Amino acid sequence: MVLTIFLINICYVSFLTMRTISTLKGYKYVAALVSIFETLIYIIGLGLVLDNLDKPINILAYAFGFGTGILVGIRIEEKLALGYQVVNAITAEKDKDLPMQLRELGYGVTHGYSYGRDGERTTMQILTPRRHEKKLINTIIELDPNAFIVSYEPKSIHGGFWTKGVRNREVASYDVEDVEEILEEVSTNEK
Repeated sequence: MVLTIFLINICYVSFLTMRTISTLKGYKYVAALVSIFETLIYIIGLGLVLDNLDKPINILAYAFGFGTGILVGIRIEEKLALGYQVVNAITAEKDKDLPMQLRELGYGVTHGYSYGRDGERTTMQILTPRRHEKKLINTIIELDPNAFIVSYEPKSIHGGFWTKGVRNREVASYDVEDVEEILEEVSTNEK
């Protein structure tokens, strides 16, 4: 009984966590669907606990299942990587065309120039699905270890290349460690 209560609560709270995150990210239909399963599991789990309140171990199993379910739900959401991230990168590398290199790898890049304490810098704004965020950041670091990088989740997106191309655009398949060789191949093939 203890294990059953523990496992049911992990499932329930995982769904609860997924529903909450889906709601916050604007996936209202996904949130509604997940809430159906959440409610079904909740009723079963709560019924088991209420029928067995005479044993404190069951209440502990419910509480530990709740805590574990939050961790499991967050981990599931991290794996699904719902939504998009905006990665802002600033580089002082003038001899490299970092924006073009990132475009060749499949990223949509808007870039411009700004001035910092030590002079002119190239600034880039890159929208990417969350599942590619770490790869993008590691690629920028591989190409310019001194780049200043900040990423954040946009609240809303409208217009431009991003809304047309990001969803269907596929980032090139590559290992970050091999990015220099990949870019050299792309450059050679274009000539």
